[in-house]
Amino acid sequence: MSFKVAAFHFAVITFSLLFGAAGAAEARTIQLVGFGDSLMAGYQLPPGDGFPAKLEAALKAKGLDMTVADAGVSGDTTSGGLSRIDWSVPDGTDGVILELGANDALRGIPPEQTEKNLETMIERLKERKIPIFLAGMLAPPNMGPDYAEKFNPIYKRLAEKYQLALYPFFLDGVAAQADLQLADGMHPNPRGVDVMVERILPAVIKFVGMIDAGAK
Repeated sequence: MSFKVAAFHFAVITFSLLFGAAGAAEARTIQLVGFGDSLMAGYQLPPGDGFPAKLEAALKAKGLDMTVADAGVSGDTTSGGLSRIDWSVPDGTDGVILELGANDALRGIPPEQTEKNLETMIERLKERKIPIFLAGMLAPPNMGPDYAEKFNPIYKRLAEKYQLALYPFFLDGVAAQADLQLADGMHPNPRGVDVMVERILPAVIKFVGMIDAGAK
């Protein structure tokens, strides 16, 4: 083989390797973790009907190469979340949907403690350079206006302080809608999860775009 032919083959192989690697990088699967309570874990729902699974399916239907891991624990408070945030969000995670606080409100935990716990979780994820999508919650009406006045602004305040993507109310469109809830009147049924995914999807897609842009 002549020197010119050998050089040509080398150039072709190098070109293929470089652009093949670039294509593989562009095609990487973005890994999200849904970190939350029973609303994330799909309380009393069949496998595949929970929020993470349906969100993943909706993202893939939009042509996005995504996984959404379910790191929801039924009954979890922000204190419980704080105790497991380091090991429940594995290395290699590209983004976290942080959804906690509903059980704090149901139990009447002081909003100041809820905010402190959420803030500590946010700071720990930021230390690991993991982008955060904050899913907000509203206090139930039976807790009274004074409690709601202290609890409800937590998520917006944290989102502004740490410049986070924010979805103001995770149960938007489902809360107080009996036909979209289980018999307990709190958790979404499969149709309710569909509504939640449909409403939150544009905001999550925007969040994913930010992750993808930051990775390039």
